Parts: sequence; structure tokens; C-alpha cells
Amino acid sequence: MYKLLSTLLFTFFMANAIAQNTMRPLDSLIVKDEPAWPIVKGWIDSATNKVQVLPADTSKSKNALYETQVTTRSPMGAVIYHTGGILVDNGWIRILGSGHKNLSRSLPDWNKGRSYQESGERPLFMLVADDAIGGFFAINGGKFGFNQGNVFYLAPDNLQWEDLEINYTDFLLFCFSGDIKGFYEGQRWEGWEKDVPKLGTNKVYSFTPALWLRPEREEGQRAKKAVPVEEQYKIMMDMRKKLKLE
Repeated sequence: MYKLLSTLLFTFFMANAIAQNTMRPLDSLIVKDEPAWPIVKGWIDSATNKVQVLPADTSKSKNALYETQVTTRSPMGAVIYHTGGILVDNGWIRILGSGHKNLSRSLPDWNKGRSYQESGERPLFMLVADDAIGGFFAINGGKFGFNQGNVFYLAPDNLQWEDLEINYTDFLLFCFSGDIKGFYEGQRWEGWEKDVPKLGTNKVYSFTPALWLRPEREEGQRAKKAVPVEEQYKIMMDMRKKLKLE
């Protein structure tokens, strides 16, 4: 039920909620019937991967929910309203919520200037998470041309937006209990479990040579340094344009 509802609500959000530059009031977004948080919390409680929920600040969560224009009946709305963000595998994956001192980027703040410029605009994609090696997860709202509602991954080893063929709900389930080790096979190094928590959630590792230049090279043979996540995102976007991938 929630998998279908997640896709339907996001499609409604993308196509209708702000298509005419109208913003639904906050009280229409915070629902009392069939809220998604108890379901999401259940997934977290039974997770097989390491999951850390950052607590939400009420004022920040209300503002983030309003800016994003999704309801708490959807898993995305539940994550935004009830968490400051969610860290998976020692912070290897950062799922964006309403912001927290340990993950200061809220979902709407991170998207503003990237997927949209001003509140009320219709975004063609929505950045929802990123990882420690500079990969970015986004929900497709039409930018990628097909499979709207699916989560796409901007892979740092080829600079392509790859369709993961799952929606936001399935993405959460993957993060909580999926094969993360298999997904990142060959991209983790010995000792990453100790390195990543020290990195912080607003930085990612930049590698030399870049992953997209030498994807076959072993991680242990690369130099790496921490850079701001916004810097890495810009570098990847600029490189995509240079390579005419946009």
C-alpha cells in the first residue's frame, strides 16, 4: 500500500501541488488518518543495516514539510516531519529530512538552487539522499525522461543518472535492510567504517584520479580528501555538461 501511495503522492506533488505556483497550507499536509511514520518507524526498528535517526526540531520540520509540499501520509513526508535526517551504515548514506546539527542540510534547502530556484516552482527531480563517495540519489519528476517517481542514482564512477527501478519507499527499505555492501562493491576501502563517521555529513570524499576517469582502479590505490558536498555536486554537474551528458 505504502509503496503505491508513495509514488502516487509524489506524482501528485510534482504534477499538481505546485504546478500552478500554489502552496498548500501546512495543516493540510500534516494528516491524522493513516500517517506513514509508524510504518517507517517499524522498518527502522527491524532494519538489518545500521540506521541512526536524527531527531527533528518541530519548527524546522514544519517549515521543511511546507516547502516540500508532501503530506505525512507519504513516507517522504514522514521522514521530513519526524526526522532531522537518517544516517545509514555509519553515515555512508545520508537520507535528507528537516535538518539537524549532525546533518544541517534539509531536503528543501538542499534542492533549492539545484532542482528548483524558488518555492512554488515545479521541480523536475528531487535530491533525497547522497553518500560518502559523492553519489546522489534523486526522485525523477520528468528530468530523466521516463519512469517518473523512480529513484535515480548519479554514479560517481560514470557520471550517469542510473535508474534504480525503485520508488522512494523501496529506496528506504533498501537503505534499512538491503544489500548496501553489494551495491557499493569495489568502492569501499579497508577502514571505511572508521573514516566515514569522521568525514561528517556535509562532506564527501573526492578521489584522485576521479572515479569517472579511472573507475577500474582499486580504491586503495587512490588518494582521497574530504570536500564540501556542494562542491562535489557542482564539479559533477559541470563535468556532465562538458561531456554533453546533460
